[in-house]
Amino acid sequence: MDLSLSPSDLKFQQEVREWIAVNFDADLRARMALSKNGYIDKPSQVTWQKKLAAKGWIAPNWPEKYGGPGLTTTQRYILHSELSGAGTPNVAPFGISMVAPVIMAFGNDEQKKKHLPPILSSDLWWCQGYSEPGSGSDLASLQMSAVRDGDEYVLNGSKIWTTLAQWADMIFCLVRTSKAGKPQEGISFIVFPMTLPGITIRPLPTLDGPAEGQHEINQVFFENVRVKIKDALIGKENEGWTYAKYLLEFERGNAYAPGLRHMLSKTRKIASKEIDGGEPVIRNPDFARKLAMMEMRIEALDATERRVLSSLSAGQNVGPESSMLKCAGSEAQQAITELTLEAAGFYAEPFMQDTLSLAGAGANVDSPTPTYALTAAPSYFNYRKTSIYAGSNEIQRNIMAKAVLGL
Repeated sequence: MDLSLSPSDLKFQQEVREWIAVNFDADLRARMALSKNGYIDKPSQVTWQKKLAAKGWIAPNWPEKYGGPGLTTTQRYILHSELSGAGTPNVAPFGISMVAPVIMAFGNDEQKKKHLPPILSSDLWWCQGYSEPGSGSDLASLQMSAVRDGDEYVLNGSKIWTTLAQWADMIFCLVRTSKAGKPQEGISFIVFPMTLPGITIRPLPTLDGPAEGQHEINQVFFENVRVKIKDALIGKENEGWTYAKYLLEFERGNAYAPGLRHMLSKTRKIASKEIDGGEPVIRNPDFARKLAMMEMRIEALDATERRVLSSLSAGQNVGPESSMLKCAGSEAQQAITELTLEAAGFYAEPFMQDTLSLAGAGANVDSPTPTYALTAAPSYFNYRKTSIYAGSNEIQRNIMAKAVLGL
């Protein structure tokens, strides 16, 4: 396993750092620091993504023939690490990282030409329609129907936990096109606009108490929605389960360690400012022990991620390691928010619904608590979701038990 960076990789790392220093401006940094859930307003998010697109770095994993930058595996890791470590906004994954690979692999030439360019430029926003009420971990039991009527599908049903559906121009959905055979055999993968008649979006507020319009998740209802089959269907009818599993390879397995270090640095700053018993919290022996344990946990995860990087560089696939990284990374995120809450102490109690209103030079709202502690409690509550989404950690452990341990 070779973990060292070559001179050319070190040069690329410096290029990324210099670009971030210029483009991740003060206003955007303030918005990210005051975000309860890692998301900012759509115009700011799109502006950031267009900056990345202009540099050629928004889709580091895309093949060059579709507009990818042609980075090596190590360069992609460096880019992700530096962006995460700096606390920049995450690129919305639904277009770039999720539906695009499926379209590349299984879509026809017309679909590739139609969808890939606006995904790359962030001119169209996507959301994901997988889970349903009663069909989350057991996704194969989904019931949203797509019934043929001439050259159209008529869609009826609902999708839940649909992240940022309120911003979306397009959706990719798993739908039931047949009830014959095993449940997995009657599922198709379709894409269509969110502006079609019969689509209703209802917000699902989370425990962090988002302000109106700043929520992450929704339930989306489809009532006799009509889509042209030739435009909507990706690949073959009733083979969507295969495409769905292919997509999930891109949803899991990202490097967590750089982002965890950034999260922990914020915790350390709060603990250095808050006083407990006449001393900064960071000097409390019990808290210092927890902090050190968390640092060791991140370093262990980082070593594992680098081993995966080494394997990828050698042309191997990630495999079940993606499940391991998802469990370890998401649970570490939760643990850090618990430490942050402890460090903030009583300052974590005041609640402000619209924390983003404090961002920007024109903000005229008073904070009920020091701004560095304002999101401690909301982030803690919001991060309860990380061990559930992208496949619950219980399911990931089942995958590892079968694929690795042979149980």
